[in-house]
Amino acid sequence: DWSEYFGHQPADGSHDVFFQLDPLWSSPAIDAIAIDCYWPLADWRDGDAHLDRLAGARSIYDLTYLKSNLFAGEGYDWFYANAADRDAQRRTPITDGTGKPWLFRYKDIRSWWQNQHFDRPGGLEATTPTSWVPQSKPIWFTEIGCPAVDRGANQPNVFVDPKSSESFLPYYSHGIRDDLMQRRYLQAIHEAFDPAHPGYVPGANPASTVYGGRMLDLQHVHVYAWDARPFPAFPLDTTVWGDGQNWRLGHWICGRFAGQPLSAVVKSLLETYGFTQHDTSGLDGLVSGLVIDRVMAARDALSVLEHAHFFDAVESGAVIRFRHRGSELPAATLDTDALVETRPGADLLTLTRAQETDLPGAARISYSSIENDYRQAVAASRRLIGASGRLSIAELGLVLSAEQASRIADAWLFEAWAAREKAAFTLPPSRLALEPSDTVRLLHAGRSDLVRITGIGDHGDRQIEALSIDPAIYAGGSGALRPQDPGARIAVGPALGFFLDLPLLTGNESPTAAYVAAARLPWPGGVAFYRSPETSGYTLAAVAPQPATTGTTLDPLPAGPEGRIDRATSIRIRLDQGKLASITPAAMLAGGNSAAVRNAVGDWEVFQFETATLVAPATYQLGNLLRGQAGTEGAMTASLPPGARFVLLDQAITTVDLPQNQIGLPLNWRYGPANRDLGDDDYQTETHAFAGLGLRPLSPVHIRSQRTTGDLAISWTRRTRLGGDGWIAADVPLAEDSERYEVDILSGSTIKRTFTAIIPTITYTAADQTADFGTQPVTITARIYQISAVAGRGSGRSAVL
Repeated sequence: DWSEYFGHQPADGSHDVFFQLDPLWSSPAIDAIAIDCYWPLADWRDGDAHLDRLAGARSIYDLTYLKSNLFAGEGYDWFYANAADRDAQRRTPITDGTGKPWLFRYKDIRSWWQNQHFDRPGGLEATTPTSWVPQSKPIWFTEIGCPAVDRGANQPNVFVDPKSSESFLPYYSHGIRDDLMQRRYLQAIHEAFDPAHPGYVPGANPASTVYGGRMLDLQHVHVYAWDARPFPAFPLDTTVWGDGQNWRLGHWICGRFAGQPLSAVVKSLLETYGFTQHDTSGLDGLVSGLVIDRVMAARDALSVLEHAHFFDAVESGAVIRFRHRGSELPAATLDTDALVETRPGADLLTLTRAQETDLPGAARISYSSIENDYRQAVAASRRLIGASGRLSIAELGLVLSAEQASRIADAWLFEAWAAREKAAFTLPPSRLALEPSDTVRLLHAGRSDLVRITGIGDHGDRQIEALSIDPAIYAGGSGALRPQDPGARIAVGPALGFFLDLPLLTGNESPTAAYVAAARLPWPGGVAFYRSPETSGYTLAAVAPQPATTGTTLDPLPAGPEGRIDRATSIRIRLDQGKLASITPAAMLAGGNSAAVRNAVGDWEVFQFETATLVAPATYQLGNLLRGQAGTEGAMTASLPPGARFVLLDQAITTVDLPQNQIGLPLNWRYGPANRDLGDDDYQTETHAFAGLGLRPLSPVHIRSQRTTGDLAISWTRRTRLGGDGWIAADVPLAEDSERYEVDILSGSTIKRTFTAIIPTITYTAADQTADFGTQPVTITARIYQISAVAGRGSGRSAVL
């Protein structure tokens, strides 16, 4: 190991360490000089967030800076005499006092390779050189590498192994996994020494005048470490591999090398679409996989990467420039004197703070798990305090590790809260240099706030819109680690899932909305529902955030009256989990204590209950019922037998955004614990087609008839599925495009005649009655439907007239 000889050499030139090895290296039997190469290529620390001290280096991944430190920096020009000097960045020049500082430069292999060597016994240089012949044989790098940890290039020779006494993090590292750092280190060495590469550093790898080849034999540059154990069995199966936990922050490249830099992926995407006017050099990050599963615009393809890596695309000059939010120093510092008054007395600066209830309390993302055969997985982040119950969900077509996904979910949630303040102000035309995505510092009312410009309106003056920003949230932490221990897997059991075909319950839902619910004890933190028209390609449809209150009926439930409280009927419910409670009549009439029971054919009746009395363990008797609510009277049967499924319709019921073209389509659904992968044994598969009841008109009511000289006039009153609970209007709103009805005249189950109408009345003439029945019947059965232009016939209602 080169550093073994040079890492702690005295600066007084007391001896030439190369002399110890010259006899061996000079032997004709030795074809090449083989060394390990773990050179520090950087000097980054906590205070270098923007690296303004590093001679123009753009970021900690800047290849130009890394390559320049191959031939400068620590171990070449200078060294740190002690830890205090390192903390203070007090650098001591490397010198030998005789004009040959390369003797002690452990990174200056070029000078050592192309010069004669002289022994220095007692500190005095001998007059006769050693047997080393300059440029006589090539150098092999038997090991180059860098740990996959932040600031790994500071000290690439160290490793993290809790079982070892020599376990260390690189200088100033926070112990955060950083695959891009490892890649940039290896890339810098390969490019710098390769004369055929555009990134070659001139003179770094000279040709020998003795053997004609290059100083460094590029065919023998070996990376540590590529492991023969197959990924992901190694490192994830820690019951077999005792060093599996070391892979995460270690030197291994297996499981990482297939990833591509974010800048290269964005560049490739744009150029695939024929767009070349771009600058992606401001992007850092590594992409393990991007899913493009359909024809889409370039903007849609990039939006997934923007969500995961938090960057903006900005039109700057003649190009579209990409840069990470909060990655650059503030472009300007503005106090109120720098702002423009748009009209007398107007505020110079307007700050609007979003309400807490408008912000997400939790965020969930779905992704393809690199650790689990690219199966769908979910990562979640939530705030432990606050009143917000909102949930933000995103489907990321990316291949990620659980740790990466957790960091993205955290940053996504934190960003929403950090950007809760919106600023609006006006700048003079002299501030033309400011662009969208620039960060500026606002000084006002004794405060100093950072904001990110999100929009600029140029109308002479520059009207600026901006959001508050905290750059620290994008640095991220280590992320939550998902345990991977196949040998000690705990079977937790499947969840109980429900697919509820329900009409609009409040009127605020999307008419195409469907509903799901889940229960399980213990609750896994969430149950994920995935859907697909096939048996593969599942996408996340919804995540049930809390367990539903479910159970089964213990008594028969007869059909009940509509539109009034049934005080004669009660029913016992045995709960799987949860609890029920009584409410006041006013609370029930306001929508409280809504529940659903499923009949034998799978239809759900919505009903409400006023009283819930605990009569046995986990068993309640429900009384004072309101039946057939929200237009579900058609699901009532003459007698619902015991054992019917019961679900309380509360906040645990989760809405599924169902496209209209999927209504009635049998889809394959998989549901199970959201903290486990889609292919986990606890996931269940079920086929279900949602009927889209929210689009169907409700059945008419108050069907009446009157005979006049043999003709039968039939009338009815329509209902509405939207906005029908108001008491001010003379009639309920028409929720359909137009008012249309169909009336079937029945003889048993046979339809004798169908009328269409655009008003709620028809006339069944005596002649038509005779034509249909041979004579005028004493009674007539009619079934009336309101018609929707989208869903066709709604729920029907029959009456004997």
